Amino acid sequence: MAAPSGSWSIYSRKEITQCYEILERVGYGAYSDVYKARRLSDNLIVALKEIHDYQSAFREIEALQMLQNSPNIITLHEYFWQENEDAVLVLEFLRTDLASVIKEAKKNWETGLSVGEIKRWMLQILLGIDACHRSSIVHRDLKPANLLISEDGVLKLADFGQSRILLESCIDGMNNTPPEQNTPTEEWVLQQQPDTVLATEKSHPEGVGSDERETISKEDYLRELDHIKAKDPEDGTERDPNIHDGNTSCFATGTASDPEDDPFKNSYTYEAEEHGSGDLTSCVGTRWFKAPELLYGAVKYGQEIDLWSLGCIFAELFSLEPLFPGTSDIDQLSRIINVLGNLSEETWPGCVKLPDYGKIFFNDNKTPMGLQICLPNRSADEIRLVQKLVSLNPASRATAMELLQDNYFTEEPLPAPLSELRVPLSNSGQDESSQREWYNMDVDSDSDFDEFSHVDVSNTDTGFSIRFP
Repeated sequence: MAAPSGSWSIYSRKEITQCYEILERVGYGAYSDVYKARRLSDNLIVALKEIHDYQSAFREIEALQMLQNSPNIITLHEYFWQENEDAVLVLEFLRTDLASVIKEAKKNWETGLSVGEIKRWMLQILLGIDACHRSSIVHRDLKPANLLISEDGVLKLADFGQSRILLESCIDGMNNTPPEQNTPTEEWVLQQQPDTVLATEKSHPEGVGSDERETISKEDYLRELDHIKAKDPEDGTERDPNIHDGNTSCFATGTASDPEDDPFKNSYTYEAEEHGSGDLTSCVGTRWFKAPELLYGAVKYGQEIDLWSLGCIFAELFSLEPLFPGTSDIDQLSRIINVLGNLSEETWPGCVKLPDYGKIFFNDNKTPMGLQICLPNRSADEIRLVQKLVSLNPASRATAMELLQDNYFTEEPLPAPLSELRVPLSNSGQDESSQREWYNMDVDSDSDFDEFSHVDVSNTDTGFSIRFP
């Protein structure tokens, strides 16, 4: 197949084309392109993800290698990364994602998603997130489009390009851990909930190993990586939160190989800082699923931001509508406050220390709507489940393991078997315009003020503050 006009380097790379026949480009964005391909050795259909950003490639490869034995996480077959070339990840081809399930249910399924289906999707998401958090990985961009689904209904977390591996785990209560492993299996969850009929199939692709990793010093680790990949990262930069990366995480999973001279082979990560001071960036994630602390500019946070995103995803499964579909970051905060109330020391101790807390003000909302209004016709247990995650105070959000043991999953109707899940034939949002509309990414304006007819700006001792109606 001839390379399309304006394509990146993948077609000219013999080490790839000697092993894979590139069939078509199936997704693209600002930082990567995804191609459907056929492995010549056995005709296996795979996805080739060509990543044009050094930091994104580094983070995705390292996270996926750490999580390679987790059945609800995308795993690598192999990857290609040479000096002065973009990284190309070889991933299993998955045809659709949770965003397509939600869109199809809203458009064509008269009764929407059944409770059994919702519970099965939730359990698989929780198992994937728990695997990440037990490995001290924060995903930072959880949303339905990054939850990929196989033909037989297995859901896997994907697109780890914004992920970070924290130096210390933020999850407590690790004593109740499945024996001799980091990640709970369906069997272990079943033992914790004996009345539940769990039907998720465990899939361990061929070639997945359990290589023990040695610890090396940070200096040696970075020196080895720099020697192999002599290409400077963009200094301190992060993805622009207003640029949607299209469908570039689509269709991927597989087994990890250990090529010789693998710079990631012997490492957990030592990265904890993005600005040299231990601080992270708040410019991550997709707006509709972004935790309020990030919207207020937090640079010190943990896995709780994933739990907020999880709550937004669960709410969308229940209602088939996004919970907080903000048109700008300010509008996003406004929608959150309208539902949950204002941030204060009472609702969130320590929130006054957020970088932008003293710069952005909203009128006092004494009568917030509450989640019940956003989730009409849902049971008290379903609303309670979302409330455990969509909490203004990050410390109050339930962990994935806590939710896996929630009684909600042991009560009738039980989670549907994988064979009963309705899976769309293909991804329903391939073109960039439909994706932008679905996630409402703002590309026409750089200003959050365009959404408001009037704002009050006043000087303060440290600069200025803005009050929104």
